Amino acid sequence: MDCRLGCGACCIAPSITSPIPGMPNGKPAGVRCVQLNDDNLCKIFDQPERPDVCGAFVPCEDVCGDTNEQALILITELEQSTG
Repeated sequence: MDCRLGCGACCIAPSITSPIPGMPNGKPAGVRCVQLNDDNLCKIFDQPERPDVCGAFVPCEDVCGDTNEQALILITELEQSTG
């Protein structure tokens, strides 16, 4: 599965503990990453400062569902069950 451009759920729902440019302490779950632009695209997608955890994320139907809204719900549920 390819990412749905403009989804951004993986940049909002999960907590990220590694530093992100503009968020040196990472980000809490449910907080929009400062590197997510108004179109829900990552501003540092191809940059070396992008956290490894972000680059390692592999979209799949079980996690991303069929819509952006489903992705946000599913990733939020995963975060809550593992956090």
